[in-house]
Amino acid sequence: MSQESDRIKRLVDFKRNLEKKIADSESELKDLQTMLEIVNSILLEKGFKRVEIPKEPVQVAQPKETAPSEPEYAPTQPASEAEGVIQLKTVTGELLANIYTGDDSLKLVPAEDKNFDVNTPPFTQFLVERVLMKMQERDSELARAEQLAPERIFSYNIVREGDILRELTIKNVDADRVRELKSSIRWTLEKMREKAKS
Repeated sequence: MSQESDRIKRLVDFKRNLEKKIADSESELKDLQTMLEIVNSILLEKGFKRVEIPKEPVQVAQPKETAPSEPEYAPTQPASEAEGVIQLKTVTGELLANIYTGDDSLKLVPAEDKNFDVNTPPFTQFLVERVLMKMQERDSELARAEQLAPERIFSYNIVREGDILRELTIKNVDADRVRELKSSIRWTLEKMREKAKS
């Protein structure tokens, strides 16, 4: 009987190991799917980059000239800080938002005809918790390890009117992060728009 109970014990241990591996694999699969979505978004964006490049020189000048007559949120971007404007568009060319970039900052302003509710997924679950907060946590760890000055820690501010997103300001970003944020934000806004339409 002891041989039989030993076999059962080994089977139970094996079952536990299998269950743990399945749980780990499911968690890894979710992370991989999220990364794949970001990569797909970046690739999609790269495919349309050539179309937007000729327009950029005109767009850079527009915020400076038209700021006084734009909606109440646009003037908070000082003309001296504005280095450029990035238009976030859907695959069909519909404008979702403009990103105004500065030396080490960016500001997202949704298109005038768009009302993005911050409670609509994946705004909080993905953009805030998985992208913005993770970047802030990474910088905080670097600051604790004295590899980054505390004033250089990534920070963000969400401006809302009720539940409607009016502005997202992000400070202490480099070119790599701007690229990552641009694709993550565009993907998020597209998903929010799809959910709002359905």
